[in-house]
Amino acid sequence: MGVTIVTTDCLNHYSSPEKGTNTQHSRGNITVPASYTTRGGEHQTEFKAGGSPSANITGCTPVFWPVGMVLEGSTEALCPPSSLELRPSCNKSQPSPPLGLGSQPQEGLCPGDKEPVVYGELIVLGYNGSLANGDKGRRRSRLALYKRPKANGVKPDVIHNISTPLVSKALSNKSQHSISYTLSRSHSVIVEYTHDTNTDMFQIGRSTESMIDFVVTDTSPSGQGHGAGGEGGQSAQSTISRYACRILCERGPPYTARIYAAGFDSSKNIFLGERAAKWRTSDGLMDGLTTNGVLVMHPAGEFVSEPAPGLWREISVCGNVYALRDTRSAQQRGKLVENESNALQDGSLIDLCGATLLWRTPAGLRRTPTLKQLESLRQELNAARPQCPVGFNTLAFPSLAQRETVDKKQPWVYVNCGHVHGYHNWGFRREKGPGMPGSVGTSPAATGERECPMCRRVGPYVPLWLGCEGGLYLDAGPPTHAFCPCGHVCSEKTVRGWSQIPLPHGTHAFHAACPFCGTWLTGEMGYIKLIFQGPLD
Repeated sequence: MGVTIVTTDCLNHYSSPEKGTNTQHSRGNITVPASYTTRGGEHQTEFKAGGSPSANITGCTPVFWPVGMVLEGSTEALCPPSSLELRPSCNKSQPSPPLGLGSQPQEGLCPGDKEPVVYGELIVLGYNGSLANGDKGRRRSRLALYKRPKANGVKPDVIHNISTPLVSKALSNKSQHSISYTLSRSHSVIVEYTHDTNTDMFQIGRSTESMIDFVVTDTSPSGQGHGAGGEGGQSAQSTISRYACRILCERGPPYTARIYAAGFDSSKNIFLGERAAKWRTSDGLMDGLTTNGVLVMHPAGEFVSEPAPGLWREISVCGNVYALRDTRSAQQRGKLVENESNALQDGSLIDLCGATLLWRTPAGLRRTPTLKQLESLRQELNAARPQCPVGFNTLAFPSLAQRETVDKKQPWVYVNCGHVHGYHNWGFRREKGPGMPGSVGTSPAATGERECPMCRRVGPYVPLWLGCEGGLYLDAGPPTHAFCPCGHVCSEKTVRGWSQIPLPHGTHAFHAACPFCGTWLTGEMGYIKLIFQGPLD
């Protein structure tokens, strides 16, 4: 069943072609058939059979577009109902399937599916496998997006160019999804949406309202802040939007996932106020950016084989790709990047100005270690019986469940050289700092740094922690390297890959950081090869 899309004369910049021509106008992912008809002077909205009625807004001169016309950058725009279930059951009598890719259990399967379809997984950087107080409901460090039993999508349907007094009337219809662009106090453009059976949508934001599938708040270094919904509540000065972005997934192969800035609120609306960056496109349609923006970086190569960072871009409300603004919330948008897409790929990073998310595809996750494999690697490390080269006591990595609690047998490392020791409370050099008589200045005793007894190099001395979030690994290689200065241990390929990726910080700064805890990397490379001493016997 088709839907006729209606827009107003003032938004239509196309000229009507002569009858019989087959020319099509295309731009990006827009396709505008050449054969269409116009009607003027009638203040009404029409639909073909099966369409949804639009709001009864008068005072507009409509233009009737043919079935199949797609609005710019919004080919799959959709919205969930007022109350969302991540994996609702199609039949309560069906048994629950097993856990999906290490995430929470699914409640049911879609009719005709032998096993649940997983579009991909979102992993919040800075949490080593779970939130500080545990993953609970929609507040978690990792979320798998499953195919819904029933499509909840909506797609662009009608564009209205109206005066402000009518805006409240249009937006008061809670059964109608819409995006409102306020151009001035007396002029607004409203884009209405109708149901789409071909896509699923998942919303991400700081709000805890039911339409948000993944509650994400500001991440602090070492993952100890409020983060993706920590028990401490939400940050009073959070820079993440309540309705930050939405991801639209095609329900059929190849299950492409696309990201769009902004999400629909409890009234099923997206509202871009007068101060928000917005503009009319060359096709006469509308687009805009959120206050602090949604940034995306696709890897330059295949994420797991040849990890190399791409360029950070900004995604618009309609899913178009733009160069970065001068600052995060600047009014002037960047230049349109026409040869790049909002389609997510394995290793794509999404920055919400306060938290950064990693998108992993099922194919990519199959090449990363599972928790069982990580536990086997830990046991292999301990089976080698590494020893402290000074105290000669045997060292052992604690269990994966024992996080942030230092064990007495836990290995420690001098991050400037990589020598692994057991814990000791000596090694400070009691010397005066230069030019500061009677003080310790910047000596190791003042900065907390220590002198390695093996090579005499001075630097931070920290405990080693095994990286527990398998989705952040680039391969399943042995854990031979550690990030500096935090001491998170993983494979060589993983440290090399992440040390090259600049992550957004603040309004226009970028720094490489440990993906397991969010700590900024230091040193020449940002990581170190670990030097263990084996047992003397």
